[in-house]
Amino acid sequence: MTTPDEHTPDRPNGASFPTTRLRRLRQHPAVRALVQETRLHPGNFVLPLFVRTGQGVRTAIGSMPGHFQLSVDQIPAEVEQARALGLGGVLLFGIPDHKDALGSDSTSDQGIVQQAIRAAKQAARDVLIITDVCFCEYTDHGHCGVVSDRTGRVDVDNDPTLELIATQAVSHARAGADMVAPSGMMDGMVGAIRQRLDATGYSHLPILSYAAKYASAFYGPFREAAESAPQFGDRRGYQMDPAASPEQALREVALDLAEGADLVMVKPALAYLDILRAVRERFPGVPLAAYNVSGEYSMVKAAAQLGWIDERATALESLLAMRRAGASILLTYWAKDAARWLS
Repeated sequence: MTTPDEHTPDRPNGASFPTTRLRRLRQHPAVRALVQETRLHPGNFVLPLFVRTGQGVRTAIGSMPGHFQLSVDQIPAEVEQARALGLGGVLLFGIPDHKDALGSDSTSDQGIVQQAIRAAKQAARDVLIITDVCFCEYTDHGHCGVVSDRTGRVDVDNDPTLELIATQAVSHARAGADMVAPSGMMDGMVGAIRQRLDATGYSHLPILSYAAKYASAFYGPFREAAESAPQFGDRRGYQMDPAASPEQALREVALDLAEGADLVMVKPALAYLDILRAVRERFPGVPLAAYNVSGEYSMVKAAAQLGWIDERATALESLLAMRRAGASILLTYWAKDAARWLS
């Protein structure tokens, strides 16, 4: 014979139904708002922008509806709009006309991103300008650094790449960047950049490291947008394996912080919420970013266009999940839309 308590789930506080009714916290909209712990704000969002050479260029990116490849003269309007919406900043990616084995445009003071930085700063000096520091958009082979077969197979040669990464970061700093974000997953990249920035008078410039960046299938639309698909092989030799232990991501973060990173990022976001949470718990005082990547954006866009889901509700729920997992900064292609929805 069972007792009534055997039919009643235990509650953490020792009380049981009907004494404890959690729906009391959900019945009234004002009560729901009062007890919320996770909120979104436009200031949390960073908007990625793709910049290419030319004049009056605004080329739609087919796999990313609502986004464009923009010429430098189009950047001021985008930056002014970001300021009006209260966004936390913009992140610049460059698409040069000339590509070569060393990604020379990326280190030139007249390079495409350097031009875009100056144009952005002339339009709105108070908007945070972050620059992606990498080579995949600039090299003719599409990899993130100097390629060699020194290890017995063709891959990015880590240490020679560090010199170029540091040179690129300093060039961005000279042009007026407010923050640099190395994304190549080279060992020692943060240290190389920090040392060079400090030595050239930019010790004040923060580094946002793509500290835990995975070799993900969710990057497909980005490679169309940035024209950065590798011409051979893949990037599994330097980006993280999705099947790796979460502890490997924590080691990456710890190393980058030891080398001088000021902020760290997990990329992608939705499939790696466990990594976001693990980083937040291990490094509670470190600003943490999540990159809500192109594939995550495009899947929702495609399903919404077919009428299968509500884009606004799904996008905001996704961003909320990233915040709840521990991210304080959200790099997202929904930045402008989400800011408008929240207003």
